[in-house]
Amino acid sequence: MIPAPRLLFAVAAGGVVGAVLRHGAGELAPDGPGFPWTTFAINVVGCALLAGLELLPIARRSATWAAALGPGVLGGFTTFSATSEQGRSLLAAGDTALAGCYLLGTLAVCLLVVTVVGRYAPPLPEEDEL
Repeated sequence: MIPAPRLLFAVAAGGVVGAVLRHGAGELAPDGPGFPWTTFAINVVGCALLAGLELLPIARRSATWAAALGPGVLGGFTTFSATSEQGRSLLAAGDTALAGCYLLGTLAVCLLVVTVVGRYAPPLPEEDEL
């Protein structure tokens, strides 16, 4: 099944916004040596926002906005590839424990925030449930 062109455009436009936001965050607070805190924070915030996306009426009622904000903005903002490369770099530098803490910690904290948002988010109105 091929997605509607408007959905592809929405994801692409949102992806540009998300990528620019991610780049800006990295410029404002670049990852230094050691634990890559900026990328970690970006991924945790992005996971929390994605988990709460359905709380926005516009995302519940419009497939176009859901595509633009979810896989678009938040997909462009979060960065699994940077996390993987930073983990590889830490391993190559001999920081095995730090690499493990970073990679497993990113996964654990992201899963935790998604669980917390899912558990404590207000219930959706019945007419808005998907």
